[in-house]
Amino acid sequence: MIHNRRYRWLLLALVWLLSATGCWRLPLGADDLGNRPKQLQARQIIVTLPAARRAQWLAIDHDIRTRYALQAAGEFPLASIQVNCLVYRVPETVAMDEIISQLRTDPRIQLVQTNQVFAGLKAGENDAYATLSYGPKMIHADMAHRIATGKGVSITVIDTGADQNHPDLKGRVATTRNFVEGGERSFTEDRHGTAVVGIIGARANDGIGIYGVAPEAKIAVFKACWYTDTPDGKALCSSWTLAKALDAAIVSGSRIINLSLNGPDDTLLTQLLDSAHRHHIVLVAAAQDIGEHPGFPASLDHVIPVMSSGPNGDTAHPGWAATRDALAAPGVEILTTAPRESYAFLSGSSLATAHVSGVIALLLQYQARLEPADILAVLKRTGWAKAPSRAPVIVDACRALTGLGAVLECP
Repeated sequence: MIHNRRYRWLLLALVWLLSATGCWRLPLGADDLGNRPKQLQARQIIVTLPAARRAQWLAIDHDIRTRYALQAAGEFPLASIQVNCLVYRVPETVAMDEIISQLRTDPRIQLVQTNQVFAGLKAGENDAYATLSYGPKMIHADMAHRIATGKGVSITVIDTGADQNHPDLKGRVATTRNFVEGGERSFTEDRHGTAVVGIIGARANDGIGIYGVAPEAKIAVFKACWYTDTPDGKALCSSWTLAKALDAAIVSGSRIINLSLNGPDDTLLTQLLDSAHRHHIVLVAAAQDIGEHPGFPASLDHVIPVMSSGPNGDTAHPGWAATRDALAAPGVEILTTAPRESYAFLSGSSLATAHVSGVIALLLQYQARLEPADILAVLKRTGWAKAPSRAPVIVDACRALTGLGAVLECP
């Protein structure tokens, strides 16, 4: 049992030590391409071919490689948007922009873009550590659990892998899939995904650790990100891996997709997220807490952008939040699950995003036919903020349910 701040930091130090010795890390030296996963190697472009030209796919691929002296790096279909993706590596002697410009004039090709990099936004009930896990109580998920626990609502966490064998997560992860080269080796050792899954769905009332916001949701973990050998140890993803994971989540019929990550605008991923929206999937993404842009995919109109708040309700006030329907949730020093039966205090909008995904699962259990726009509207209407005129509202699970007609006593 953790009794005070001193022991809390001892726990954090222990978890860091275990993770540092057990996590599979990847070098990112510019000249060390052979040691990187193929999906993160430099100078890659993605070309998409439409289904209408299926009979020509092989010939087009051969023509592109021959005409532009490109090296084939990979190929994968995206059923949800009916295209086939070809990945090429551009030689050092050729300008990337020049190749992309030339390929975009080819009428056989639907889309051409670079393979971009994205990162997770993390800075560093009777359950044993529940008193230290302030997030669920702050958003009144504990009160909401009287009538909704997210039971049966499918959430796909597109992230790193997660330790589904953690005592607080056993039986909580229904499906796992890996979309990164060599990702199986580190799947259960991955910290970021383990933290996100714990916030969403750690088992409640089992006498162990913490409890999640939606402790009976049906969680799928799709690994599209991996760790790097950098001082901050960020989880990195690419357009290639995220596209495959998003496509799989759409095809699987997920109701919520949690994207605790952020990066540059991406045309291919935008097409997939548009498809997810057309399939009535609720999209929740981590947003930048500073600056004039929330980052991608939080910048898209049909994606719910989430910022982090502290335990007293304080949030940042970035310029972009004045023109967007942003939400906030606990994201500062959040106690959550970590690999190897441990726990850690972490911060960042990645953690806040997981809280919001959990709350949405509670709402969908209560009213399964809610549309994404309806969900955002009720969360905005029933949330609270210390400075309503400037700050994004902090979600409140109990009040959101009462906003849908549930009979609950909420603060």
